Parts: sequence; C-alpha cells; structure tokens
Amino acid sequence: MSPLPTTVPDIVRARVRAALRRPDGTARSGRAAASFGPREPETRALLLRLLSLLLQYPDAALTAARPVLTATVEALPPSPATEHLSTFTTWFTGQEPDALEQHYVETFDLRRRSGLYLTYYLHGDTRRRGMALLTLAQRYRATGWDTDGGELPDHLPVVLEYAALAGPRAGEAPLRLHRRGLELIHHALSDGGSPYRHVLAALLTLLPPATEADRAAVAELAAQGPPAEDVGLDPYGAGGFTPPGAFVPPEQAHPTLMPPLTPPEGP
Repeated sequence: MSPLPTTVPDIVRARVRAALRRPDGTARSGRAAASFGPREPETRALLLRLLSLLLQYPDAALTAARPVLTATVEALPPSPATEHLSTFTTWFTGQEPDALEQHYVETFDLRRRSGLYLTYYLHGDTRRRGMALLTLAQRYRATGWDTDGGELPDHLPVVLEYAALAGPRAGEAPLRLHRRGLELIHHALSDGGSPYRHVLAALLTLLPPATEADRAAVAELAAQGPPAEDVGLDPYGAGGFTPPGAFVPPEQAHPTLMPPLTPPEGP
C-alpha cells in the first residue's frame, strides 16, 4: 500500500481530489469491489469518503466546501447511493450554517439512538467495547494509518475513511460487522425526520442486504438497548456512560476539522 496520510483531513485533501481526476474508475490495487453498490473501486472509495465528510460536524470549513461536495455528487455515476446523496446535498446546501450545526448536535449528540459510535450498539457499556475499540485501532495501525486520536476509532466518519483507504474486502469489514447498528441509526434518523437519513441510506446500499436475523436483532436492539455493564472504557478514557435504559452514546470528541477542498479539475 502506498504511504497514507495520517489524519482524516489529510486523506480528504490528498485522496478525494485524486479520485475526481480519475473518472474512469481505475483501481490502484486492482482488487475487485464488493458486489453491492458501485463496482468500480475508485467510485466506491469516493462514495465512502463523501459519506465520511457529510457525517462530520458541519464546521465553517465543511460548509464552505458545500459547492464542491455537491458538484462531486452530481458527477458520480447514477446509483441508489448517488440518489440519496443528491437528496441530502440539496438540503445541506440550502441551510444556514448555524442551523446545520444545531441540527447536527440535536441529531447525533442529544438523541439516544442516533450516535455515531458503532461499537456502542454492539457491545454497550461493557468490557467488550473497550476490546473492540482496541482491535479497531490496531487494524488501522496495521495498514499504516494513524487517526491522530481526534476521535474514537469507532466513530463512523473514521470507519468510513478507513474503508475507503483499505478497500472493499478488509476495509469495509468493520462496516459489515456493525451493519445492525447502522440500521438502527438509519431507523432513528428516519423516525426523527432528519435529512441525514439519506446519508445512512446511501451507506446501506453499499453493504450486503439485511437478513431476517438482522432485522430481528435491530428490532430487539431498538426495544432493549445495547448490553450494559458498570465499567469504563480504558485505555481510551471514554467512560461516563449513563445507566442501562438511557441509551446515550459516549460524549462526542471535538469536531474533526477539515481543510478547504478545491473544485474538481476539468469540465
């Protein structure tokens, strides 16, 4: 694997623009894409990076990049994922920055079932979650990527960036593992009427279809919440979970900053 940028913003700057310059979908690694969603590896990677960006806190840099993000989505080949992203960016570009920030906080920080920390849905407040976080961090380091500690390794935008970097097979494995949690987030966003439901819907089109067992597990998770255990999350120091039944994800870290993006080259 070629040398990798060390942070999510560096990846955005170095990789999204490069993907835009290669519309033919030529793969760097030559591996075939998964059989779900767009099959061209470069298109698939660009979609994952767009999803990562759109699920980050809408700070000034991200809102300033809205024309570039919208143009990028419009240039993508037609697909269900592209349709969902087009619907989302239409809303996203039409909102005032303050309104976007408020909606993001209310949606992902204050609502109980739409947090973006994936291991919480699978393991809840248990020792297993700490081990799952450690395993994710080790997976990232094994591919030469250091997330720089700005977010927990299970934060969905971070997981999406890793998936874009490492490819459909190994890179998307964490997404497949946490598919039920992603379904629950999508359901919560849909129930709340949040336009972010389109971003999750776009992501789900890239994953294998849900099984009956998946749907049953999501219904049970929605009704009962994740497992609970009165322990912290060392070595990450992200304890402070609420009691069983409250179903509140851990406190969000400081929003990841994103440098300005430049428009795509060419027509």
